[in-house]
Amino acid sequence: MMTELQVLPAASRALTAPEFQRLADVPPEAQWFANLSSAQTRRAYEGDIRVFMQFTGIVVPEEFRAVARGHVLAWRADLEKQGLSGATIRRKLAALASLYEYLCDCNAVTHNPVKGVKRPAVDSYEGKTPALGDAQARALLDAPSADTLKGKRDRAILSVLLYHALRREELTKLLVKDFNQERRGVPHLRVQGKGGKLRYIPAHANSLRLVSEYLAMAGHGAELDGPLFRPIRNPRGGQTTMALTPGGVYTSVVVRYMKQVGITGDNMGPHALRATAATSALEHNADIAKVQEWLGHASISTTRVYDRRGSKPEDSPTFRVSY
Repeated sequence: MMTELQVLPAASRALTAPEFQRLADVPPEAQWFANLSSAQTRRAYEGDIRVFMQFTGIVVPEEFRAVARGHVLAWRADLEKQGLSGATIRRKLAALASLYEYLCDCNAVTHNPVKGVKRPAVDSYEGKTPALGDAQARALLDAPSADTLKGKRDRAILSVLLYHALRREELTKLLVKDFNQERRGVPHLRVQGKGGKLRYIPAHANSLRLVSEYLAMAGHGAELDGPLFRPIRNPRGGQTTMALTPGGVYTSVVVRYMKQVGITGDNMGPHALRATAATSALEHNADIAKVQEWLGHASISTTRVYDRRGSKPEDSPTFRVSY
């Protein structure tokens, strides 16, 4: 027998009646954006959707429901006229398609106008992010001082990036307890990936040693729920409990030591270390499906951009020519 639901007194409600009604009236277009779990994806998609709104003259969310395939085709043509790369146009169309898939699920529209709109072909699977050579990777790992706290921290950071292919945001989210998770007798990293997805990666012996040395000098190894990698000092000169930021990883660690050892060029940053780790794993016969899981990729096509086994410079016929 069903019992009546208990009605809570108004004073105990977290939402007031006007707040409740306002949330009920939020259009699905705004709900889609709020539902994107990755801050990086939100930033990219927000920019892409704003460009589409400017092109079509959309002012309020409800106007998205009047969009037809012709509008999307015209937008694609305009993006091509601007000389944008095929990959950039594909991403912008993917952002718009994601919005309309959500609107279809909410029954706000009857169909997705992006479906059937051809996306530019990608010239090759190889991505734009470069991978370092073995000698460059070794030089980078040895660049920070082995005697100072900052040097020990930075050696540990570079090791984690180069041996585990983490994104810089993933590295900054690591807690002390995430670094040495025992699974089937093997130390693992517990990594919070895109969309809040967790994955466990076996920890490399070099990284275990370097992180242990860093924690021993830093003194926060017992703070299991605290950030693993932290700024060396807070603005007042004392110890900090905050996590190192992704920007700090980029500027104060990776790019700094790249310049120090003479590694220069376009797109040189933390993602180049991720590309280096993935490329190295594939070149040493790692299964590409395992590498996909290791990297936290949803699609194996994303992993293939790191598969450069057929394009190693040292294998070129150039170096077989002899006169």
